[in-house]
Amino acid sequence: MVDRLCTSLAGLSLSAIRRYTALAAEREDCIALTIGEPDLPTPAPICEAAVRALAGGSTHYTANQGSASLRAKLAAYEAKTRQLDYGPDEILVTAGATEAIYCALTGVLAVSYTHLTLPTSVLAPGEEVVIPTPAFGLYETVTRLAGAVPVYLDTARTGFQLTYEALCAAITPRTKALVLNSPNNPTGAVYTEASLAAVCRAVGDRPIFILCDDVYRGLCTRPCPDPAALPGLRERLLIAQSFSKPWAMTGWRIGYLMGSAPVIRKLTALHGHILTCAPSMLQTACETALETDTAPMRETYAKRRALVLRRLHAMGLCCPVPEGAFYAFPDIRAFGLCSEAFCLRLIAEAGVAAVPGSCFGTEGHIRISYCCGEQTLERGMDRLEAFLEKLKQERRT
Repeated sequence: MVDRLCTSLAGLSLSAIRRYTALAAEREDCIALTIGEPDLPTPAPICEAAVRALAGGSTHYTANQGSASLRAKLAAYEAKTRQLDYGPDEILVTAGATEAIYCALTGVLAVSYTHLTLPTSVLAPGEEVVIPTPAFGLYETVTRLAGAVPVYLDTARTGFQLTYEALCAAITPRTKALVLNSPNNPTGAVYTEASLAAVCRAVGDRPIFILCDDVYRGLCTRPCPDPAALPGLRERLLIAQSFSKPWAMTGWRIGYLMGSAPVIRKLTALHGHILTCAPSMLQTACETALETDTAPMRETYAKRRALVLRRLHAMGLCCPVPEGAFYAFPDIRAFGLCSEAFCLRLIAEAGVAAVPGSCFGTEGHIRISYCCGEQTLERGMDRLEAFLEKLKQERRT
């Protein structure tokens, strides 16, 4: 048992995003454009609701699945904003989307789709999870911890979109799940109707769960196709959501998972053994969040996105226009450095921290987070521009 534990944890380390943020903290006056954490304050009505909940005695356990009141309001919110039809019994309140994703992936790898029962052995060796890259590293980590095999589907060559041919090449009889993240971290790309049609066609009737990581859905720059509305796949869909990004509530650690009632019942049992329940007073405050307009935050991110793209394009960097989230993913291949070497030098020589594309499974790019004020972004872009000029000079000599 100890050997198995050691094997599972052998390759586990601090997330790359946190590593580069820590490196930035070691250099005085370094501008960290690494973490996707809104710098904006949590809206006051939400904070006030949490205080009232505490004063009112909301300090005890809720049901494992989450408070009935919050789940009812989440069902109504998803129906109103996305036209998704999930009842309160099909929603599990979690400690952020991280736990939702952990429960979803470890749970579906232990669940038989055909009978929705837990087998005696948790996981058959060699089961696979298809992960389109670039991708948030959590998907790979949880897949490996569950004993499964991540299968990477490179989307960089197809404009960060999915194709039927690529999906068919990645899916095998051992495939248990497919992860979809739209808007994507780190690119900000949103899957097109063609990409989602390719998913439906490739998955077909296969017993494959689809995990939609929708944490950036509330930060789309325009109405976009919704992976959670894939036709004919409802019984195999699991949708992870979070209050962290749209409402600037990263430290509150409240998220939720939506899926068919039989699957959610199984995942609630798993969640109950991990956490018991999400903090009760925060669940109460989240009901107020659902009534709080996030448009001002989206407008702020739109201005920052325009600033960053304008500066990157002026530097000659090719960068796809993000349609959601708050990241830019410029191409740095012209400078002859791998993304890790580029980012290490950027910190040491320019005092700016970004995250290497290799940390997301895609070399030749860096991720820049614009979760900071415009003055800080301008200073960061000034330093990046000076660093690129230095690299150009080096290549000339």
